[in-house]
Amino acid sequence: MTSGADLTAYDAVLKEHYTSDRVVDMTYRNNPLFALMPKYEKFGGKSLPVPIMYGNPQGRSKTFSQAQSRAQQTSSKFKEFNLTRTKDYSLATIDNETLEATKGDPNAFLEAATTEIDGAINSLTRSLAINMYRDSSSQLGQVSAEPAETAGTFVIFVKDNGDISNFEVGQVLNIWSAKSGGVQRTSDGTDNSWEIIGVNRKISGAALTLQGTYDAAGNIAADDYFFVEGDRGIGVSGLGDWIPDADPTSAPFFGVDRTADVTRLGGHRFDATGMPLEEALTEGDAIVAQNGGFAINHYFMSHTTFKDLKNSLGSKVQYVNLEASPRVSFRGVMVDGVAGPIKCVPDVNCPDGQIFGLQLEYFKFYSLGPAVRVLSPDGLQMLRQASDDGAEVRYGFYGNVGCRAPGSSINIKVAA
Repeated sequence: MTSGADLTAYDAVLKEHYTSDRVVDMTYRNNPLFALMPKYEKFGGKSLPVPIMYGNPQGRSKTFSQAQSRAQQTSSKFKEFNLTRTKDYSLATIDNETLEATKGDPNAFLEAATTEIDGAINSLTRSLAINMYRDSSSQLGQVSAEPAETAGTFVIFVKDNGDISNFEVGQVLNIWSAKSGGVQRTSDGTDNSWEIIGVNRKISGAALTLQGTYDAAGNIAADDYFFVEGDRGIGVSGLGDWIPDADPTSAPFFGVDRTADVTRLGGHRFDATGMPLEEALTEGDAIVAQNGGFAINHYFMSHTTFKDLKNSLGSKVQYVNLEASPRVSFRGVMVDGVAGPIKCVPDVNCPDGQIFGLQLEYFKFYSLGPAVRVLSPDGLQMLRQASDDGAEVRYGFYGNVGCRAPGSSINIKVAA
């Protein structure tokens, strides 16, 4: 007779509880860009071509012979981004004692298991949602200054206080001098990875307490970059790649040299530091429209910037609800744009001091299967741990962000 405590029985309980709709709602909640961005879940094969036309044929002249001559030498200009997948994993473990103690009682099992499983889903979702605003380096923020010398633990300050939301107790960090290349830092000449044992999330002076000794041999410096161990250089290519802070170089991006037309292939950049926010948003939209882009329909920004925008709008503020699913929606405000109202949306994952203006339908998250899902090639959600007394549930994704019209997007720098 089958025991009520075997993995197959509890696997069925998990499937009934963590339905696809419930997981979607969990992953969309509090992550507006990820929730609202269109999805394509059939990203098979080695790569996926994302073609873009960035120029028209130039067989035109007020002189017929010249037009005819040029028509034989020019054609429409196309580039094709060959999108590849990246991957991310998050595992939840349930010890065997819990399985045994809840034998025959699926409700008791779920009460014990959901904390770990919900946490694993949330960690994976936050990793993806944060990365969607940044670049494939997977950096989480920068160091404010070299730590003081202390034994056992040391405190390190985060340069941008808003980035503190990217860090959690239990993460293991590496620190490098650059997002790619550069030098990996140590705290004592040898130790180059540290567990976070404390997070100070205050508005000014946000800081991390790390497990380890910092002494005179340590070489962590201001403006170094934080990475979760194992993440560096293999993240999603988010808005920080598609609409970078500086004009793209000739370095291939998914096989494309974007210097042929840095705005149509790499988006627009605008420094609006010191400009009133409403004026900055109007100007950003006009820049895109003036250069032939499709009208912006969404602005994404940090909660701090959103608060400042609401304050600046005063009695003119107009609210709008944006629905991501039947049970998940977000509240934003409207500003006037060149071609009509633009929805402004706060997102905890957006770096403070940056606003991204998008024609959202031209962005898409391409994935192999649902964006965040249980990994169960054998059909089982619960797997027996190979080297420990328990079971595990694996969540992950295989995918990347793609864009079919970078020239209809803008990266605006504002006061943090």
